[in-house]
Amino acid sequence: MPSNTNERVNRRAFLTVAGSGGIVGLSGCVSFGGGEESGGDDGSGDGSSGDGSSDDDGSGDDSTDDGSSDGGGGPDTIALGQPASLSGQWDFLQPGVSQATDAAVAHINEAGGPLDAELEVIRRDTAVDPQEARTVTTQLIENDGVPAILGLYSSEINPLWDFLQDFEVPIVTPWPGSTFLDTRGGDKATPEDLSDDEWVWRTVVGDTVHTSGSAVYALENDLDTLGVLNGTTEGERSYVEGFLSVYEDNGGTVAERVEVEIGNSSYQSALSRLFDADFDAFLVSLPQESAITALNDWSDAGYGRQPILSDPLAQQAVIDQVGSDIHGAWAGSPGQSGPSYDTFEEAYSGRDGDAEINAWTPPAWDATIVTALAIQRAGEATPEAIQRNLGPVSRDGGTEVHTFAEGKEALENGEEISYQGSATPVNFTQHGNVFGSVTISTAGENGFEATSEVPAEDIREYVAEGEY
Repeated sequence: MPSNTNERVNRRAFLTVAGSGGIVGLSGCVSFGGGEESGGDDGSGDGSSGDGSSDDDGSGDDSTDDGSSDGGGGPDTIALGQPASLSGQWDFLQPGVSQATDAAVAHINEAGGPLDAELEVIRRDTAVDPQEARTVTTQLIENDGVPAILGLYSSEINPLWDFLQDFEVPIVTPWPGSTFLDTRGGDKATPEDLSDDEWVWRTVVGDTVHTSGSAVYALENDLDTLGVLNGTTEGERSYVEGFLSVYEDNGGTVAERVEVEIGNSSYQSALSRLFDADFDAFLVSLPQESAITALNDWSDAGYGRQPILSDPLAQQAVIDQVGSDIHGAWAGSPGQSGPSYDTFEEAYSGRDGDAEINAWTPPAWDATIVTALAIQRAGEATPEAIQRNLGPVSRDGGTEVHTFAEGKEALENGEEISYQGSATPVNFTQHGNVFGSVTISTAGENGFEATSEVPAEDIREYVAEGEY
């Protein structure tokens, strides 16, 4: 899908996009309150223009600047922004995240929506390119006026950190694993004081958590010596650094590490250097296309030994294109064991679309639900209000809720709440991070299947709370 293609998803649109997997070209937005869609037609079938904005200034004809209607009530619609990997090397992961977001939006609107408004999402393609992410984020915030962002990868957040902080708009994202965020982000456990906030929250466990689980699993299975093949981008390096930090600190040894550029047509030379060393298993951290090339070269050369894959590689396409030699390879990924996972799965499978659930799919659901609950608690849909309320609706101490409907009802009854997520319990740390279990998935004839789990409590000892 071309750059700047966007998608506006609400309950009405979601129910009419049968068989699309949640990816359609929708546009128009009203944020911080109500407004109207434009009447142009770009051929997408929704009667809206193709640039992601309404014909007016984006604030809506019957809305005031603070998002309330002129009649004194709440907003008619609330739009959130979702930068997305609709194209590029990570596009194979986006359908599941889009479908989960769309299902969450429908789930929220069926319960009456935050502040009794219709929730909408504007989805724009960044191709996980930092410069495109800069453009898209600016469009979403300055043109579309969204009060919160539901997305962005490590490879986009890290190089754009200062730029994103200057917006002072909360970013609640299911994507980034980077250790860069271990001590950056969140509200520093002082929700009413914005002066120390860093405006990024992630609903997926970071690399420090799930790579720690993978490293522990490797050592428990007597894989004491490791070879490493990784790419040079932030995500691939971060995964390896997180893994090796725990692996080496607990007695594991790295015999050889080789870094390679992504997109090469052959990795035979790099593999030759790597397999000159003696090790029990080798860790591969590359984007899918490059990993498939490297693993085919590994298979053709007959190197053998135990492959350990970074979590994005636990995909059917890897097995299909590498073949049976990859059987037995395993990957540790963020677990899908949050308290409301069954709620998520039922809503996800009950909607149109057949995207495969991946490690980032339940966190996408959580990002949408917890942001909507923050709006509900705040009583307004502004960036500052959402930022102040993300911690309070998720942390321990309130009535535990598993759905938006439960949370909305409790808040309307004057109760404090603690949202229990589908991927993790959420319970944001001071730096806006979450803890959860790690699932070990092993490649076989029937695809990647969960074969073991490393519980969150077994990982906590390797991750200091003050550092995460």
